[in-house]
Amino acid sequence: MEDPRSDIQADTGERAPDFDALTPPEEVVRGDRTRDDFFDAVLGLDGPATASEVADRAGHGVDAAREYLDWFERMGIVTKVTDSPATYERNQEYLNWRRVQTLRREYATEELLDLLRSESERADALAAEFDAESPTGVSITQYAADTDQSIEAVWEQLSSWQTARRRVSLLERALTPTSGDASDLESAV
Repeated sequence: MEDPRSDIQADTGERAPDFDALTPPEEVVRGDRTRDDFFDAVLGLDGPATASEVADRAGHGVDAAREYLDWFERMGIVTKVTDSPATYERNQEYLNWRRVQTLRREYATEELLDLLRSESERADALAAEFDAESPTGVSITQYAADTDQSIEAVWEQLSSWQTARRRVSLLERALTPTSGDASDLESAV
């Protein structure tokens, strides 16, 4: 095989790029998604959080967090829990209302009824399996020991049961004729 022409040969004195000095891909992708970063951070809250904590979760500054939290509060996405220091939590009732509206918009009544039937059957089967009224009434460790299952397996089943119950509630609300905004803002199970 012949060597390439000299004008297209690599310069042997060149250094390899310093890949550690390059901007990390996650920072390049962030771009104009600041609002989405804060929205994702708020959705991930398990309890009240300060603007600083939300900023850390979102990977942005505290001043931006305060602005977005103020805007989210006006939109109903979060509620302010305390004033000094200001803490916020996600407004689950608002998020449930949005889910109900999405279900109504994206599914026909027959599809909603089929989904409701399926989720109700799943919830009933899990209630019968655990012989309990609610997933919160079951001790994960005790049930795992009594049934010779792993704790993880029991936790997954209980999580599935809770999810099915939540879906049943949302589907029932989506199938209920709207009589005003107040009925849509009821909290889900």
